[in-house]
Amino acid sequence: MNAQVAVVQMVSSDVLADNLAHAGSLLAQAAAGGAQLALLPENFALMGRDEKAKLAIMEMDGDGPIQSWLAAQAQRFGLWLIGGSIPLAAPDGRCYAACLAFDPAGQRQARYDKIHLFDVDLAGGESYRESRTITPGSTPVAVTTPWGQLGLSICYDLRFPELYRCYAGAELLVVPSAFTQQTGAAHWECLLRTRAIENQAYVLAADQGGLHQNGRQTFGGSMIIDPWGQVLARMDLGEGVALAQVDMEFLRRCRSNLPALQHRRQAFGSASQALPT
Repeated sequence: MNAQVAVVQMVSSDVLADNLAHAGSLLAQAAAGGAQLALLPENFALMGRDEKAKLAIMEMDGDGPIQSWLAAQAQRFGLWLIGGSIPLAAPDGRCYAACLAFDPAGQRQARYDKIHLFDVDLAGGESYRESRTITPGSTPVAVTTPWGQLGLSICYDLRFPELYRCYAGAELLVVPSAFTQQTGAAHWECLLRTRAIENQAYVLAADQGGLHQNGRQTFGGSMIIDPWGQVLARMDLGEGVALAQVDMEFLRRCRSNLPALQHRRQAFGSASQALPT
């Protein structure tokens, strides 16, 4: 079964209500374009002026205005909606960065908590410490859709191929993100295309894409990539929607003609064991 899919690119602000209004308008645009599945970016509901801003809007799992909004939008537009990331309360006072999947009836079908946290010091003094406010998840999560299995991940997870190998065989992979301008310009597209090629899966990547009130510049470049690594649709900067057709017969041909997933072997021990002494 084929599907029209959409990635939604935003430039989220520090005002929750404004962000939800913008996101709703973009989802309406996606639905008008025939989308049956839509992906929102990481932090779609809030890009705060500091790291702690997300804690002020975090919700208890299963109960809160952002979760209710996601369910209502999925039902309103009759589509599978992957809710980028929202802050859900963690026991230690921090939050989980949770990606939630809703079906067209507005029922939640999956929750994935971001595993890899962006604690880095980039060139030019650009520095991030997600672990100050975010508790890492520990479990890969896939959800069954009408088009097959869909593996969930968030942003910095993209750099860790072992996570996506947990999803080997999944037809769809999603990467809601807020990639920085610096890292995005260098690595965004090549990492996304690699994840698509090595897993022979469609990759949907929705990014933040512009200048935010906190001074952070996000890269944009939201895209949809097929299992052969071809970019089917992309955006540059600013808010908008990119649409493309997911062709399951093409995916099957890719896997049949080049059965790399079937050729996988067990690991041969650690890298240190392979090094000469």
